[in-house]
Amino acid sequence: MSVFLDRDILVYNFHRCINQEEKYLYIIELGSALPIPSKTLYHPKNIVPGCQSQVWITVNTDKEGLVILDGDSDSALVKGLLAIIFCCYQRMTPQDIIYFNVRSWLLNLNLIQQLTPSRSNGLGAMICVIHKQSQCFINH
Repeated sequence: MSVFLDRDILVYNFHRCINQEEKYLYIIELGSALPIPSKTLYHPKNIVPGCQSQVWITVNTDKEGLVILDGDSDSALVKGLLAIIFCCYQRMTPQDIIYFNVRSWLLNLNLIQQLTPSRSNGLGAMICVIHKQSQCFINH
């Protein structure tokens, strides 16, 4: 994913949302701003297990060792959650991703508390896939 929104701006915008409905609309808006995914993304090996919706994620690195995330979902809200996670991890190395406290950052958004249990589990599954794939770059 190309740089699309600074983490601090995202947090600021979330705190400006007046209610849950505004937050959900903002999440969906973020998802619609994701770049068009690569055609190779939709391979079965890229499906995120543990999500009710279809979710695909790939993790790669650029020549500077920074992580490049690609992803998509068949759900507008889940696609927005992907955009939030991608924003969180942009400009990080695989090591940065492993050590970054994403749960704390998401709690600061007051996001996890407002998701249904199935969406929260799916978000955790997406983070887990990104961590596992990032770990592979560290081990090689």
